[in-house]
Amino acid sequence: MNMFCYQCEQTAKGTGCTVAGVCGKDDRTANLQDILIYALKGIAQYAHRARMLGETSRDIDIFILEGLFSTVTNVNFDPERVAGLISQAEGVRDKAKALYEKAASDAGKMPEQLPGPARFSISQTDGIDELIASNRVESIDERAKRLGADVVGLQELITYSLKGSAAYADHAQILGYQDDEIYAEFEEILDYLAGEPTDIAELTARALRAGELNLKVMALLDKANTGKYGHPEPTEVRITPVAGKCILVSGHDLKDLGELLEQTEGKGVNVYTHGEMLPCLAYPGLKKFKHLVGNYGGAWQDQRKEFDEFPGAILMTTNCIQMPKDSYKDRIFTTGLVAWPAVRHIGTDENGKKDFTPVIEAALAAPGFANDAPAKTITIGFAHNTVIAVADKVIEAVKAGKIRHFFLIGGCDGAKSGRNYYTELAQSVPDDCVILTLGCGKYRFNKLSFGEVDGIPRLLDCGQCNDAYSAIRIATALADAFNCSVNDLPLSIILSWFEQKAVAILMTLLHLGIRDIRIGPSLPAFLTPPVLKVLTEKFNLMPISTAREDLKTILG
Repeated sequence: MNMFCYQCEQTAKGTGCTVAGVCGKDDRTANLQDILIYALKGIAQYAHRARMLGETSRDIDIFILEGLFSTVTNVNFDPERVAGLISQAEGVRDKAKALYEKAASDAGKMPEQLPGPARFSISQTDGIDELIASNRVESIDERAKRLGADVVGLQELITYSLKGSAAYADHAQILGYQDDEIYAEFEEILDYLAGEPTDIAELTARALRAGELNLKVMALLDKANTGKYGHPEPTEVRITPVAGKCILVSGHDLKDLGELLEQTEGKGVNVYTHGEMLPCLAYPGLKKFKHLVGNYGGAWQDQRKEFDEFPGAILMTTNCIQMPKDSYKDRIFTTGLVAWPAVRHIGTDENGKKDFTPVIEAALAAPGFANDAPAKTITIGFAHNTVIAVADKVIEAVKAGKIRHFFLIGGCDGAKSGRNYYTELAQSVPDDCVILTLGCGKYRFNKLSFGEVDGIPRLLDCGQCNDAYSAIRIATALADAFNCSVNDLPLSIILSWFEQKAVAILMTLLHLGIRDIRIGPSLPAFLTPPVLKVLTEKFNLMPISTAREDLKTILG
């Protein structure tokens, strides 16, 4: 069975995975995800038109988010689960179609006979292979041969940005924060893609609009997280284990961690964060639980070694799962949209609640940590609310020449070689400069000592990847204070990317007109030379070189 996928930074040979995904995705799952994306475009064709006539459905809106999120790298590796979403998609499409036709009739209009994805129909089959064979859609490389690599690359750039934004929007809606304008834009852009647009200039403009959408989504998620758990505050976090039974929580979802903490309180089980869950330890509504004892391990790509050594249960809340080793397969659990074949999944009941009893039982059955390790800590919690509160002090330090430059060094981590660049860059930043960081890319250097400058920590951890919103808020606040644009600040942005949320964040930064961004460790395969040329000319987007050369160029 053929496949083609180039949506992540680690894609084979830097061009595309064609046999199996470097991430661990097999060809069946890849083909099913292609079918699902095609089906979502068809749903959006009807949902967009129904919305234009005043008719909406929250079930349709959320299904589109969940479908997009399910295809993000390292989320859903279970072909049975993806096939289930495809089966649901036909019913959702029919519901969207009926909604549109009713709205058109009520408005005295004749419904359009929509082409392309709107016409998809799932053939009833007995197995996964038959489902794929009967419903196969054109792969990316096949479309590129028909429409051109530049056109398809831009179409995929928009699609990947939507996938990343959908992940953030889904986290927000799980916490009860939704926005009709955001749903409308998802459906409008998917409807646009369903028409197979080919105009390069228009596609580029739409990609920037996708970045604008992501800015709105990140603002909504920030509101959701802080509304539920309070604003992050500077917090000293233990990064070495303590004696006792234990659960390790990885992924990104704050609500899952919150519910687990409630259910483990008084059970004699310590809870640790892992990967992108580290920032959770700075939220007042989460860190109030005394058995949330610290962070264990580093970024997602090291989990097979770290999970193997962790003597307790493991809960994966969103993307970043890798193929579990047999040594811990009986004590790892998934929840939400993340899935791996034969790994136990914690679903929701009719009230939207989750029962984490199996996770707790697995933790109690495991040996746990026998002894306390020597205590080591790092400080986190420098989101926009904290930093802006001391902006006057920062501004005075800049004016006095005590802070020469700000570096935003962050994004995704990954296993592909070349990411030691970010460690070298952070270590080489002069002592009169401040580093802002976010995402799991910070694990390349966040346990190093950077000290302070004029009483201000030289390393400010802003949070998860979605907390790029915090970095944007901080940058715009400084620009306002200095009465200049962000591009005129003594600020350099150096990003590491891996998956589609990083793509969405990049498009947000470009939408805001931010120039001179460096990105690495390698450029996306879907950014063909002509497309990259446009972005270079308009925004001076550039690949990283070496830490020494980039630092020399930045500081002059």
